[in-house]
Amino acid sequence: MPEGIEGWVERIKAGDRRAVARAISAVESGDAAGVELVKRLFSAGGKARAIGITGSPGAGKSTLVEKLAAEYRRDGRRVGIIAVDPTSPFSGGAILGDRIRMQNLSADEGVYIRSMATRGQLGGLAPTTHDVVTILDAAGCDVVLIETVGVGQDEVEVARLADATVLMLVPGMGDDVQTFKAGVMEIADVFLINKADRPGADRVEQEVATMLGISPRLDGWLPPIVQTVATTGTGISEACEALERFFGFSQKEQLELGRQREKWRRRLLELLRQTLFEKVITERLPHGAIEARVEEVRQRHRDPHSVVEEIVKQSTAEGQ
Repeated sequence: MPEGIEGWVERIKAGDRRAVARAISAVESGDAAGVELVKRLFSAGGKARAIGITGSPGAGKSTLVEKLAAEYRRDGRRVGIIAVDPTSPFSGGAILGDRIRMQNLSADEGVYIRSMATRGQLGGLAPTTHDVVTILDAAGCDVVLIETVGVGQDEVEVARLADATVLMLVPGMGDDVQTFKAGVMEIADVFLINKADRPGADRVEQEVATMLGISPRLDGWLPPIVQTVATTGTGISEACEALERFFGFSQKEQLELGRQREKWRRRLLELLRQTLFEKVITERLPHGAIEARVEEVRQRHRDPHSVVEEIVKQSTAEGQ
């Protein structure tokens, strides 16, 4: 156990911003200290509400997140913001970190903003987003807003992590509403039509309402549709009220319990896959073994499925 980790944990629980920043950096870099911190902090969490904000690029997610955070701060709540950005192909860091677009919150000690890179992971989230939520939760955040990359209809991972998912749409999408139907449209708990001062906002709302009427949710929740203009703050309080209604419904109907179970089931399986993969690579395969098999596949001497089956069989046999 690294020396001083207990003090580190206590500083995080006290909301020390530097301690929180170091912890998130340790988790992102895969340090053993980061894993140990998450283990120690996990039991101190479970209080924060994680709210996922997703939608197409250009929908105004960053501006909306800023306004939502300000609204929650007016209620006296501490807010954590995780802004997931695309990964730079050169540095591996986050491109256009959203902290630049949230300058109005930077001086507020009750708001913690962190930009994270996807590092190639699909689904709109960074690989360590779960653990960062755990850290912010333990640090005393009442609300954690998670802004996804905005990659399109396959961006559904946020619904598996967040307690509530907000999907942002904008006028002028045209047939994109129907395109979204097969993906994120089905996991939204609240719909926000942003830039509602533009022509076509009412039409988008009508299309979404029609879709919800044709394909109602199995849990009985009818997602509210709220028109917003994030740049002016119009509709932000209504958006927060819609989220509160969902949380009330979720608790009343015991939907939260099932959602939590599914979230942690997926998280356990994800960690199990990751850990087993790393164990096989680092402990069971001799140096250069993968490259040798790559060459066999490249030359068509063997097929990929047979190679993987052999590796798994050898690893299982050696582990017995």
